[in-house]
Amino acid sequence: MRRGLIFAVALLLAGCAANRPSGGKSPPPGFTPAQFVKTDIDRIAEAHQRELQTTLKLLTEKLYRRNPREWKKGGWARLEDPVERLFGKRHNWHFAELDGKFGSNAVQLSLKPDYGGDRVFAFSAGLGGMLLAAFNERYEFYMTDDLDPQKLYNAARNVEIAVWKLSHDRGADGGLLLLSNDSEPLPNLSFEREFGKIIGNLDLLSNIIADKSNRTVARVVQSMATAVFLPVPGIH
Repeated sequence: MRRGLIFAVALLLAGCAANRPSGGKSPPPGFTPAQFVKTDIDRIAEAHQRELQTTLKLLTEKLYRRNPREWKKGGWARLEDPVERLFGKRHNWHFAELDGKFGSNAVQLSLKPDYGGDRVFAFSAGLGGMLLAAFNERYEFYMTDDLDPQKLYNAARNVEIAVWKLSHDRGADGGLLLLSNDSEPLPNLSFEREFGKIIGNLDLLSNIIADKSNRTVARVVQSMATAVFLPVPGIH
């Protein structure tokens, strides 16, 4: 019903545009009638999500470069193949390679000492699924859509937990399961900056939506060493 309403409005507006007198002002290039049913918040949400996907893709590529054994373990012919699998098209972030693991469960799988699969793929797929769930499993937004600032806030805290685990979880040999920030002779701060962008992006959007809708976000304080992933349920 919601989609039907949106397209009915879009068609009505399209008809109005078609019947505009010849002296009327023309819409800008690339403009579509569907844009009439997007609010400023909808456009902001879409822009934030695009930025999140861009940053996560960059981090995935960086993790593969630091951990080339992982894409080889996954049976990929080259580094670009798993990146394309993850980011080549829009999808629901459920992958057969992860045996039903999704979101934070996929992140946890990637950092289990006995996990024999591609850790980078599982880690990035888990973060991607968590981010999509925070956006109610949507890539496009219209005036009838509603985002939950609490889910966005929880997703930001979960990324913080995932980053802490990435930098601290070790295997039986005492070595890090995945190399990222830890490097010699100086820490690789580029990872920290990119993860910081994701966290800041989620927090900013959470605050914008909370202010716009007069909703309160429950703040959570946890010790990173014992922190548990917060719920970011999807819509299904």
